[in-house]
Amino acid sequence: MKHFYKYTKALSSVLVLSGCLGLTACTDAFDKWNINPNEVTPGEMGQDNLTTGAFFTQMEKGVFIVGVDKGGEYQITEMLAGDIFSGYVSNITTYSYATYHNDHYALYQGWYNAAFNDAYTDIMQPWISIQKEAEKNGTPAVGALADIVKVLGMSRITDMYGPIPYTKFGTTISVPYDSQKDVYYKFFEELDNAINILTAYHTANGTAKVLSKYDYIYSGDVEKWIKFANTLRLRLAMRISYIDGTKAETEATAAINHAIGLMKSADDSAILHQNTNFTFTNPLWEVSQSFKYMRMGASMESYLKGYEDPRLKVYFRPADTDGNYHGARNGINRPNKDSYSPSISGLNFETNSNMQWMDAAESYFLQAEAKLRWNIGGESAENLYNNGIKTSFSSKGASGADNYIADDTKTPSDYDDPISYNDAVKTTTTTVAWDESASMEQKLERIMIQKWIAIFPDGQEAWSEIRRTGYPQIFKIVTNQSNGEVASGELIRRLKFPTTEYSNNSSNTTAAVTLLGGKGDTAGTKLWWDAK
Repeated sequence: MKHFYKYTKALSSVLVLSGCLGLTACTDAFDKWNINPNEVTPGEMGQDNLTTGAFFTQMEKGVFIVGVDKGGEYQITEMLAGDIFSGYVSNITTYSYATYHNDHYALYQGWYNAAFNDAYTDIMQPWISIQKEAEKNGTPAVGALADIVKVLGMSRITDMYGPIPYTKFGTTISVPYDSQKDVYYKFFEELDNAINILTAYHTANGTAKVLSKYDYIYSGDVEKWIKFANTLRLRLAMRISYIDGTKAETEATAAINHAIGLMKSADDSAILHQNTNFTFTNPLWEVSQSFKYMRMGASMESYLKGYEDPRLKVYFRPADTDGNYHGARNGINRPNKDSYSPSISGLNFETNSNMQWMDAAESYFLQAEAKLRWNIGGESAENLYNNGIKTSFSSKGASGADNYIADDTKTPSDYDDPISYNDAVKTTTTTVAWDESASMEQKLERIMIQKWIAIFPDGQEAWSEIRRTGYPQIFKIVTNQSNGEVASGELIRRLKFPTTEYSNNSSNTTAAVTLLGGKGDTAGTKLWWDAK
């Protein structure tokens, strides 16, 4: 009920705003803004105001839920809504109110409602407020930054559920859903517009910053925001590569060939930074180390230990029992936290650790796949792949990248359960070293394995890419309690629409089910882009 209140409160608050409220109409207006080509406008000089800044910070905090003691909310909106499906982590406790739950593909309604409802309160509502202020003040660069954050946040939501209310949000309490194709096409339109606005601003004003007092990602550095937006555009382009190849290639080409380009080094990584003015309890530390509910997944153990990957010690802590690194299978039948937590590795975060949005290494793996598919760009897929690994090592503070890249013998290891009898044989024999003679599919698997390792701990993105490509191959869950929604041995494909939507936005939610097609509103229905 709490999350529905937040969602309806967001809608009600938006509806009292005057002026440009329809998102389509708003975007049309922003597209027509004239950008001063020569100097910073008076509005831009005063844009670091409390009103706009507070809304922008709210958006940044809403992409991955952070705050003081927000671990429980993060656990529900991220770890139980994506991370456990990616192979990164496993749930090692049994909850009194849900013996079987998301880790067993028996979706618990209180959990799968949360990410959806929070997004409209923490991303969509403040976005509309920012755009209203930006239009009033004549500060299109501010609106452009908000657009980029909105696309990042809402892309995660559509990739969890499929169709979502998007283009009509803010026009009525009963909001219709857009098809996922329409949502993605709108994302590309918004990113293109935002990149153009920021590029013009950067050309005219050099190192002048935007919202520097309230931006805890890049401190208002416009060039870095452009690189991030281009990389996000490339991410979304690759996502639709199996269903809409022509559009995917067009968007990928635009991102790769942009004059300012993509994220290149660890310094470009999108990180939500803590400082004296902005602090939060890192939720990954809270859930893994304080609650001890989530620990290392067995698939992570298989790949990282098999490859003798130096990032293992960066990502995880040794188990208390033997000082070694151990994971747990997903979907364990009635696990006991007190039995499992001493023997399974915790996540290696501190209370004051920053939060990763996107690691710059992802840019290289996206480019490597684009090169493989469409021959875009001047660099070889091999060089891009190797640079992705090097950038990941650099950003994570690991050493030994060159030796790791050259290794053509080590493969993922079999999994030996330290607690129970859930052993598993490794899912692949793929090595790290690039093999130019390999098939395209083998090259794709190699790229996706290293990308999966590099983007940790972003399990929602990892789950999306596993659904899209089938790689990396991760262990199947031990106990499937989906009541037939997800076939035995298959991966869960989506979260179901929130029960609050059926109660309070019934006709639109029912219509959205027809947009899904397939099996309807089930955990086994594939999303639009999930077409391989």
